[in-house]
Amino acid sequence: MNDHETPEKKDPLLLDHEADGIKELDNDLPRWWVWLFWLCIVQAFGYMLYYHVFNQGRLQAAEYTEESRLGDALKSGALQKFESALVSLQPSKDPAILAKGQQTFTTYCAPCHRADGGGLVGPNLTDDFWIHGDKFADNLKTIWNGAEDKGMLAWKKQGFKPDDVMAVASYIYTLRGTKPPNPKPPENTVQEVKPNEFE
Repeated sequence: MNDHETPEKKDPLLLDHEADGIKELDNDLPRWWVWLFWLCIVQAFGYMLYYHVFNQGRLQAAEYTEESRLGDALKSGALQKFESALVSLQPSKDPAILAKGQQTFTTYCAPCHRADGGGLVGPNLTDDFWIHGDKFADNLKTIWNGAEDKGMLAWKKQGFKPDDVMAVASYIYTLRGTKPPNPKPPENTVQEVKPNEFE
Protein backbone atom coordinates (compact mmCIF):
# COMPACT_ATOMS: atom_id res chain seq x y z
CA MET A 1 0.00 0.00 0.00
CA ASN A 2 1.43 3.39 -0.98
CA ASP A 3 0.96 6.74 0.71
CA HIS A 4 -2.06 7.70 -1.43
CA GLU A 5 -4.13 4.59 -0.53
CA THR A 6 -6.28 4.65 2.55
CA PRO A 7 -7.03 1.47 4.47
CA GLU A 8 -10.54 0.12 3.95
CA LYS A 9 -12.65 0.26 7.09
CA LYS A 10 -14.07 -3.10 8.20
CA ASP A 11 -17.69 -3.26 9.26
CA PRO A 12 -17.60 -4.63 12.82
CA LEU A 13 -20.72 -6.74 12.14
CA LEU A 14 -19.18 -8.53 9.14
CA LEU A 15 -17.51 -11.88 9.77
CA ASP A 16 -14.28 -12.77 8.00
CA HIS A 17 -15.61 -15.65 5.89
CA GLU A 18 -17.75 -15.28 2.77
CA ALA A 19 -19.39 -17.46 0.14
CA ASP A 20 -20.02 -16.37 -3.46
CA GLY A 21 -19.28 -12.80 -2.52
CA ILE A 22 -21.80 -12.80 0.29
CA LYS A 23 -20.54 -12.00 3.77
CA GLU A 24 -22.27 -13.04 6.95
CA LEU A 25 -23.44 -10.46 9.46
CA ASP A 26 -22.90 -11.14 13.13
CA ASN A 27 -26.15 -9.57 14.36
CA ASP A 28 -27.33 -10.07 17.91
CA LEU A 29 -30.58 -12.01 18.30
CA PRO A 30 -33.61 -9.95 19.37
CA ARG A 31 -33.97 -9.80 23.16
CA TRP A 32 -37.50 -11.23 23.05
CA TRP A 33 -36.19 -14.29 21.16
CA VAL A 34 -33.38 -14.84 23.68
CA TRP A 35 -35.82 -14.59 26.60
CA LEU A 36 -38.22 -16.99 24.87
CA PHE A 37 -35.35 -19.45 24.33
CA TRP A 38 -34.42 -19.42 28.03
CA LEU A 39 -38.06 -19.65 29.11
CA CYS A 40 -38.46 -22.77 26.95
CA ILE A 41 -35.48 -24.35 28.67
CA VAL A 42 -36.89 -23.52 32.13
CA GLN A 43 -40.32 -24.84 31.10
CA ALA A 44 -38.80 -28.09 29.77
CA PHE A 45 -36.90 -28.55 33.03
CA GLY A 46 -40.11 -27.98 35.03
CA TYR A 47 -41.99 -30.42 32.76
CA MET A 48 -39.35 -33.09 33.38
CA LEU A 49 -39.55 -32.61 37.16
CA TYR A 50 -43.37 -32.57 37.23
CA TYR A 51 -44.02 -35.58 34.97
CA HIS A 52 -40.89 -37.75 35.19
CA VAL A 53 -39.32 -37.06 38.61
CA PHE A 54 -42.26 -36.35 40.94
CA ASN A 55 -44.86 -38.20 38.81
CA GLN A 56 -47.55 -35.57 39.43
CA GLY A 57 -49.23 -35.75 36.01
CA ARG A 58 -50.29 -38.48 33.58
CA LEU A 59 -48.12 -39.05 30.53
CA GLN A 60 -49.58 -39.36 27.02
CA ALA A 61 -49.64 -43.17 27.20
CA ALA A 62 -51.72 -43.05 30.39
CA GLU A 63 -54.04 -40.40 28.91
CA TYR A 64 -54.53 -42.56 25.82
CA THR A 65 -55.30 -45.63 27.95
CA GLU A 66 -57.89 -43.71 29.97
CA GLU A 67 -59.54 -42.20 26.87
CA SER A 68 -59.65 -45.65 25.25
CA ARG A 69 -61.30 -47.10 28.34
CA LEU A 70 -63.95 -44.36 28.35
CA GLY A 71 -64.51 -44.77 24.61
CA ASP A 72 -64.89 -48.54 24.93
CA ALA A 73 -67.41 -48.05 27.76
CA LEU A 74 -69.47 -45.66 25.62
CA LYS A 75 -69.35 -48.03 22.67
CA SER A 76 -70.30 -51.02 24.80
CA GLY A 77 -73.24 -49.09 26.28
CA ALA A 78 -74.51 -48.08 22.84
CA LEU A 79 -74.24 -51.66 21.55
CA GLN A 80 -76.05 -53.07 24.58
CA LYS A 81 -78.82 -50.51 24.12
CA PHE A 82 -79.17 -51.54 20.47
CA GLU A 83 -79.20 -55.25 21.30
CA SER A 84 -81.85 -54.80 23.99
CA ALA A 85 -84.03 -52.83 21.52
CA LEU A 86 -83.79 -55.41 18.69
CA VAL A 87 -87.11 -57.02 19.53
CA SER A 88 -89.07 -53.77 19.23
CA LEU A 89 -87.45 -52.16 16.16
CA GLN A 90 -89.40 -51.82 12.92
CA PRO A 91 -88.06 -51.45 9.35
CA SER A 92 -87.43 -47.88 8.30
CA LYS A 93 -89.26 -46.36 5.33
CA ASP A 94 -86.98 -43.31 5.14
CA PRO A 95 -85.65 -43.09 1.54
CA ALA A 96 -82.22 -41.92 2.73
CA ILE A 97 -81.86 -44.88 5.09
CA LEU A 98 -83.08 -47.31 2.43
CA ALA A 99 -80.59 -45.86 -0.07
CA LYS A 100 -77.78 -46.32 2.46
CA GLY A 101 -79.01 -49.86 3.10
CA GLN A 102 -79.05 -50.63 -0.61
CA GLN A 103 -75.48 -49.40 -0.98
CA THR A 104 -74.35 -51.51 1.97
CA PHE A 105 -76.27 -54.52 0.65
CA THR A 106 -74.69 -54.18 -2.80
CA THR A 107 -71.21 -54.00 -1.29
CA TYR A 108 -71.38 -56.63 1.44
CA CYS A 109 -74.44 -58.84 0.90
CA ALA A 110 -74.81 -59.18 -2.86
CA PRO A 111 -71.81 -61.55 -3.25
CA CYS A 112 -73.79 -64.20 -1.32
CA HIS A 113 -77.41 -63.14 -1.86
CA ARG A 114 -77.19 -61.59 -5.36
CA ALA A 115 -77.79 -57.92 -6.05
CA ASP A 116 -81.51 -58.60 -6.52
CA GLY A 117 -81.69 -60.73 -3.34
CA GLY A 118 -82.41 -63.93 -5.28
CA GLY A 119 -79.73 -65.94 -3.45
CA LEU A 120 -76.41 -67.54 -4.37
CA VAL A 121 -74.41 -69.09 -1.56
CA GLY A 122 -76.76 -67.34 0.84
CA PRO A 123 -80.51 -67.87 0.84
CA ASN A 124 -83.12 -66.18 -1.30
CA LEU A 125 -84.28 -62.99 0.44
CA THR A 126 -87.24 -62.30 -1.83
CA ASP A 127 -89.50 -65.27 -1.11
CA ASP A 128 -91.80 -66.08 1.81
CA PHE A 129 -89.46 -68.61 3.45
CA TRP A 130 -86.91 -67.45 6.02
CA ILE A 131 -84.43 -69.72 7.78
CA HIS A 132 -83.86 -67.72 10.97
CA GLY A 133 -87.34 -66.26 11.52
CA ASP A 134 -89.78 -64.04 9.68
CA LYS A 135 -89.86 -61.02 11.99
CA PHE A 136 -87.77 -57.89 11.46
CA ALA A 137 -86.10 -58.53 14.83
CA ASP A 138 -85.07 -62.00 13.58
CA ASN A 139 -83.39 -60.46 10.56
CA LEU A 140 -81.63 -57.86 12.70
CA LYS A 141 -80.35 -60.58 15.04
CA THR A 142 -79.14 -62.69 12.11
CA ILE A 143 -77.22 -59.80 10.58
CA TRP A 144 -75.90 -58.56 13.93
CA ASN A 145 -74.95 -61.92 15.47
CA GLY A 146 -74.33 -63.82 12.26
CA ALA A 147 -75.02 -67.47 11.51
CA GLU A 148 -71.61 -69.09 11.48
CA ASP A 149 -73.03 -72.53 10.72
CA LYS A 150 -74.27 -71.04 7.43
CA GLY A 151 -71.16 -68.94 6.76
CA MET A 152 -72.79 -65.64 7.74
CA LEU A 153 -70.35 -63.42 9.63
CA ALA A 154 -71.51 -61.47 12.67
CA TRP A 155 -71.58 -57.80 11.69
CA LYS A 156 -70.96 -56.69 15.26
CA LYS A 157 -67.56 -58.41 15.04
CA GLN A 158 -66.81 -56.79 11.67
CA GLY A 159 -66.98 -53.21 12.92
CA PHE A 160 -70.42 -52.33 11.55
CA LYS A 161 -72.53 -49.87 13.49
CA PRO A 162 -76.14 -50.43 14.57
CA ASP A 163 -77.23 -47.80 12.02
CA ASP A 164 -75.62 -49.87 9.23
CA VAL A 165 -77.49 -52.99 10.35
CA MET A 166 -80.77 -51.11 10.66
CA ALA A 167 -80.37 -49.63 7.17
CA VAL A 168 -79.47 -52.87 5.40
CA ALA A 169 -82.18 -54.87 7.22
CA SER A 170 -84.76 -52.24 6.25
CA TYR A 171 -83.61 -52.43 2.62
CA ILE A 172 -83.83 -56.24 2.66
CA TYR A 173 -87.47 -55.92 3.69
CA THR A 174 -88.16 -54.00 0.49
CA LEU A 175 -86.96 -57.06 -1.47
CA ARG A 176 -89.65 -59.32 -0.05
CA GLY A 177 -92.22 -60.30 -2.63
CA THR A 178 -90.11 -59.21 -5.60
CA LYS A 179 -89.63 -61.73 -8.38
CA PRO A 180 -85.98 -61.93 -9.47
CA PRO A 181 -85.12 -64.24 -12.37
CA ASN A 182 -83.99 -67.76 -11.42
CA PRO A 183 -84.18 -67.36 -7.64
CA LYS A 184 -82.63 -69.88 -5.30
CA PRO A 185 -85.24 -72.39 -4.07
CA PRO A 186 -86.42 -72.29 -0.44
CA GLU A 187 -84.01 -73.70 2.15
CA ASN A 188 -84.72 -76.87 4.14
CA THR A 189 -85.55 -75.08 7.40
CA VAL A 190 -88.34 -72.68 6.58
CA GLN A 191 -90.80 -70.37 8.24
CA GLU A 192 -93.59 -68.91 6.25
CA VAL A 193 -93.77 -65.13 5.99
CA LYS A 194 -97.10 -63.43 5.64
CA PRO A 195 -96.69 -61.19 2.57
CA ASN A 196 -98.93 -58.36 3.76
CA GLU A 197 -97.34 -58.11 7.18
CA PHE A 198 -94.62 -55.75 6.03
CA GLU A 199 -96.54 -53.55 3.60
